[in-house]
Amino acid sequence: MIYPSIDDLMQKVDSKYTLVIAAAKRARMINNGDPKLVETTSQKDVSIALEEIAAGKIGYEISKKQSE
Repeated sequence: MIYPSIDDLMQKVDSKYTLVIAAAKRARMINNGDPKLVETTSQKDVSIALEEIAAGKIGYEISKKQSE
């Protein structure tokens, strides 16, 4: 079984695209030395990032690009 499940993760974000971008950005932050926000046995940065998103520890903001 995969934890966290995609159903749990999709309740925290508005789209799969947002989920991928948020997880990738957070995984890079963890890889660069940022502390983990959840207790986990996982060693992989992406798995840790997904667990943080599922736990509600990571938020996101969608920025709107303005046309000139």
